[in-house]
This record gives sequence, C-alpha cells and structure tokens, in this order.
Amino acid sequence: MEMMEDVVIVGAGIAGLATAVALKRVGVRALVLERSEGLRATGAALTLYPNAWLALDALGVSHKLTPIYALTSMGYVTNVSAGDVQQVHFRVANNGGDGQGIRTVHRKVLLEALAEELPVDSIQFSSKLAVIESEEQGGASIAVIHLEDGTTIKSKVLIGCDGVNSVVARWLGLAEPVHSGRSAVRGLAVFSQGHGFKQEVHQQPWGIIFGKLSKGNVTVAGDAMHPMTPDLGQGGGSSLEDAVVVGRHIGNSVKNNGGLIVPGDMAKAIDDYVKERRWRAAFLVTGSYLAGWVHLGGDKWLVKFLRDGIFYKYLFGRISGLVHKDCGKLPAMSFGDMDHSSKKD
Repeated sequence: MEMMEDVVIVGAGIAGLATAVALKRVGVRALVLERSEGLRATGAALTLYPNAWLALDALGVSHKLTPIYALTSMGYVTNVSAGDVQQVHFRVANNGGDGQGIRTVHRKVLLEALAEELPVDSIQFSSKLAVIESEEQGGASIAVIHLEDGTTIKSKVLIGCDGVNSVVARWLGLAEPVHSGRSAVRGLAVFSQGHGFKQEVHQQPWGIIFGKLSKGNVTVAGDAMHPMTPDLGQGGGSSLEDAVVVGRHIGNSVKNNGGLIVPGDMAKAIDDYVKERRWRAAFLVTGSYLAGWVHLGGDKWLVKFLRDGIFYKYLFGRISGLVHKDCGKLPAMSFGDMDHSSKKD
C-alpha cells in the first residue's frame, strides 16, 4: 500500500504530539507514526517550567492542566553524604503565561491532553519504520518512508520525534547520544485524601552545534534533536518549544503560499526552524550537564566550594532565567488558509 501525506511525524511522545497539535493550529494535518500499540506513558511525572507553559499556551492546551496541578514555590537540594541542605526559591512572574510558574504533571495526562486535540485518525499505532529514502518529485525533494508491514508513505515533510534512539536522526547522520555517567529517578505518590504538604520540591552539545539537524524537508525535534541530562528538568519543556517553533515556520510557509504545502519551500522553513533552535538547545544541554557535574562532583574542597558556596547560593536561582523563555506564538490562520492546507500541488 502506498500513501501520500503532507507531513509525517515519527513518534507519539510529547514532542511528536505537540508538533502535530501545532501544525493543526496552523491548518496542516500531520500523520503521527507510533511504533507502540498505544500512547507511551513511560515515566510517571515531569516538571514543567514557565517556558513549557508558554508553549502549551501557544498550543491551546495549558488550560486543561493548570486547574489540577499546583504551583511549586521552593526546592531543597540535599548533599546526602554531608547532610547540607540548600534552599532554592523559584521566581514566579505575574505577566500572562509566565505567571503559571513551575508545576509537576503526570506524563500520561499531558500526552492525553495533547492527543485529545487531534483528529482520531491522526495517530497510527504499531507503525515501525524500516527504511527512509528521499526522491525528487516536481523539482523538490520528498521523504519516502517504508514501514515493516510493507506500507510506503510519501511525505512533503518528515519530522523525527522518536527519542534518543531516533531512526530519523540516524538517517540524518547525527551521532549517537553520549552517556553522561549518571541518571535520575523521579517518584510519584498519590494521596487520595490530600497530603497537606507545602508546594515544594526536594531533590552533549557538539552534535547539536555542528551536526546536520535537517536535510531538505526532513528534521528532528525533542530528544531526537537534543538528548540531555535531567539536571535542569528541561527535556519536556524544550520538546514543547520545538513543537511551537517548527509549527510557526511551517505555518508561515503555508500562509505565504495560499494555504498550500509547497515542497520546494519546506526546506527553507525547516532550515529556519533549525537555525532558531540550534543554539537554544545546545545551551540547555550544556547548562544541564554542568549543573549535574557541580552537584555530583564529590566532596573535594574545590567542587564543594563551587557547589555549596557559589552555585546553589548564587547561580542556581539565576539559571532559572533559561526556563522563562517565550518560544513565541503560532501564526494566525484564516479559515480559507485552513480549508486549503491539505491540497496537493
């Protein structure tokens, strides 16, 4: 069987579903291919910082989540071996979406909130990629995706949101993620009668800078673009930012072309997306790694001084500026634009 699609997204995780929602908002239907039999709910919860809530505002989803998850106002970082505790105050502004601050949400609830925004036939489960190719059609490049069940899908745009072991990233030639030597565990407890606690928390970039993050009309987003350590809690938030930015650039192209996806113009839209995200993603990956290195550097006097005397006391609160970035809005589309978005040229 052979199919033709405007946009194919590989992976129905946070990045994939958010990207599909962003494209829907600008009048573009995307087909999401997911290898599992249902939504991937791996990981009990994740913390979303203001940048993530601003992205969810742009996607029109944040209102589903804010009423059921409380704001977090303070964190505590404990040196288990020494027993030292550092308080970290989280800045909460009161201007628009930024005032939503920091909230920890169930990953499954976030995925379901995004999936509810999509048509029922947008996600195709049990779809396993076998081969990716490109071919010329009408003077422009299109992606050809072969699935293990024999299905062939031709698409004007291919976006890989298939995680750290991304098939699309490997096709682009990106290097495998480097193991940082550490990991993090997040637990989730449910108190059906309430808990009475305060809302407080107790607790590598060269490929991104120099690697090829796109090839013609093919690119990556989320962990497939920028796998990072968990020390800044920005894996989910940066994926949501990716979705809004790629949606904005594709949406502007569609708007400028009378509601049509023009394959020859998609390469520029994808390239502009990569240019906008490359350094932001590299900075987040680097900052996250350094934050973890300082925290887990051991009890040597210099590391201890940098960690306890400088980093947590003076820098960790300021680094929160990274999580207040506004990734922007999606372009406003007229009904005429949206009615014609699925036409083939």
